Amino acid sequence: MREVRSSANPEAVFTYGAPPLKFGPGASAEIGYDLGQLGARRVLVVTDPGVAATGHPARIAGQLAGLGLDARVYDGVHVEPTDRSLAAAAEYARASGPWDAFVAVGGGSSIDTAKAVNLMVTNPGDLMDYVNVPVGKGGAPAHPLKPLIAVPTTTGTGAESTTICVLDVLAQQVKTGISHPRLRPALAVIDPELTLSQPAGVTAAAGMDILCHALESYTARWYTTYEHKRPEERVPYCGSNPVSDMWSEKALGLLARSFTTAVRDGGSRQARSDMAMAATFAGMGFGNAGVHIPHACAYPIAGRARDFRPPDYPGTGPLVPHGMSVALTAPAAFRFTFAAAPDRHLRAAALLAPGADPPADPAEALPAALLRLMRDIGLPGGVAAVGFTEADVPDLVAGALQQQRLLATSPCPVTAEDLAGIFSRSMELW
Repeated sequence: MREVRSSANPEAVFTYGAPPLKFGPGASAEIGYDLGQLGARRVLVVTDPGVAATGHPARIAGQLAGLGLDARVYDGVHVEPTDRSLAAAAEYARASGPWDAFVAVGGGSSIDTAKAVNLMVTNPGDLMDYVNVPVGKGGAPAHPLKPLIAVPTTTGTGAESTTICVLDVLAQQVKTGISHPRLRPALAVIDPELTLSQPAGVTAAAGMDILCHALESYTARWYTTYEHKRPEERVPYCGSNPVSDMWSEKALGLLARSFTTAVRDGGSRQARSDMAMAATFAGMGFGNAGVHIPHACAYPIAGRARDFRPPDYPGTGPLVPHGMSVALTAPAAFRFTFAAAPDRHLRAAALLAPGADPPADPAEALPAALLRLMRDIGLPGGVAAVGFTEADVPDLVAGALQQQRLLATSPCPVTAEDLAGIFSRSMELW
């Protein structure tokens, strides 16, 4: 059996945090009231060009103006944010501010950009002062942030629930993040009606992000396997625990029921509602338990994209969407971690694929369920299909090793050799 992480001085405390939540068709029509309750008068609505074209951000800004708020739309968000795009957004906010509050309308890119902008206009220093080590300095904000209302229009990232902002650092060709409790939105407004315009390809890639959030948090190392922390040392990612488990299981059940339907029939309001709820539940799970190997491997895949660009994503230039990059190594990663927590992997497989015939090798149950789903929703058939070869494995491993905050959440230790094997076995999935 693969070594399971343990501690000589085990932790006995876990923490849980989540923003207030408003869920349901029409919920986005109440944002003006919510901002009024927060005392906001000047509000910056943050979105990307594709979401802006749907009219949702302008409608929300108009609603705010009708209630007497001074609202402006910034639609310059870069899909898969970079340090450069976040700096540009922060500069716009500084030049046009001050702002009492922010409203992020869009997918994880818009929500993460709004988190970074909020951080940069309320605290001193530069972006890299706050980016996680070893890529950045990993500093903590010294001052409180302004209220942020997160309004997801895609079903995937769960960014409306979390303390995390993800970005590409261009000079280092690495995807990394900023993580601190103060980044968590003040309110999450989930209106499934806003996701009806989400294309099939985006639904598939973003949905795999939901799935891996749920699976990784459910199989993360148990919170008592960490070293005991002092109060000031506690971080949002505390390991799997009874509360995060509940949300992860709920998310997996909703995905089993509605994921394929949402990709094939985007007009199904029930499927869209289930996916929106699953994204929120998974965010409430991984935002506290953490994620591990698939996300660590995803960051160099996305950060080193060359000539691949999937359908249904506007714009030009290379792009491996975050959820897609996470999914590509997930089957091999969960095959690797199986021995550290067999019961959890088998339970997750049963939730994701109820009634499926068990494979002869129990370690294949979860990878097999993932592979069936990935084929059904039209994902690329491996890391090679998005432009990488065996010759790239050392570089991909080096990028994954920079994600020590995530790798520390794996239920078993993972070495460079282990990561090389995961990348190699993920080159061709079928």
